[in-house]
Amino acid sequence: MPTVTSLALPGFVVWSGYLGAVPVWATGDGTVTFGTAARAEKAHTGILAAERTEDGRALVTGGDDGKVIRWSAEGVPTVLAEKGRKWIDQIATGPGGAVAFASGRTVWVRDGQGREHELARPRAVGGLAFFPRGLRVAIAGYNGVGLWFPGTAAAPQELEWKGSHIAVTVSPDGANVVTSMQESALHGWRLRDGQHMRMSGYPGKVKSMSWSLKGRFLATSGAGASVAWPFHYKDGPMGKRPLELGPRQEIVTRVACHPAEEIAALGYEDGMILLVRLADGEEVLLRRPDGAPISALGWDASGLELAFGAETGTAGVVDLSS
Repeated sequence: MPTVTSLALPGFVVWSGYLGAVPVWATGDGTVTFGTAARAEKAHTGILAAERTEDGRALVTGGDDGKVIRWSAEGVPTVLAEKGRKWIDQIATGPGGAVAFASGRTVWVRDGQGREHELARPRAVGGLAFFPRGLRVAIAGYNGVGLWFPGTAAAPQELEWKGSHIAVTVSPDGANVVTSMQESALHGWRLRDGQHMRMSGYPGKVKSMSWSLKGRFLATSGAGASVAWPFHYKDGPMGKRPLELGPRQEIVTRVACHPAEEIAALGYEDGMILLVRLADGEEVLLRRPDGAPISALGWDASGLELAFGAETGTAGVVDLSS
């Protein structure tokens, strides 16, 4: 049976996951907490966004103090950028140690050699995501997504679709770009031919998206089940019925696909966490509801531990090895 180690953190949990074998949480009050013994470090007045680096060894945070900070597993902070009074509310990490961050209409990319590149967008940035190979960034915003190669003179390639795009993700093979929209839907572009992919029917906004192993499915929040869209067909999810994982009356608020198997952890608005197998929908209860909406989920590299956090500061680790 899974065992749960709980702890209380000082604010809304923005991010949870692992740096190496160490569980880590970033909270809205500006604190980064390391391990279940809850060793806390503070370098922001408030944390607005956080992402782990691709090598899994560091966490990058953006704050309301204009700072971008990289944290080691030992809790050592390194300031990567300072942008004065700007709120750094978008963070993405990419190949070779690259980091993208944004405030308002401006995007910066710090490449693996520490060089910084800047781009102004027509409207406020709603989301950032790196492509899996090369230094290329997807930038979501009003009326679509810009695909930018930092450090080149070329203007971004524009993927257009009317409406406000509030988050973006790129499939692990780099073939598809998918956004979450203000109008409670997803929109996607198949890059090889520019084909649009429309995925709707959500009662709420999709605030969490996670690709399953090898990018076969895109699992999402925003409904009374995690809607997992199939991307392993030639035409992607168009004309195909998505999976509905862990159906309940409560809304799924967070999803995290397993690093090695086609299963997903689902967090709900009442604090419950379920583990669901994509092949047949079989469920395992990881955490009983306590009324606190789950805001963050993150696996360790082995897939045997799951760090979670809630809007109220409730947090912990689920150990599946026992």
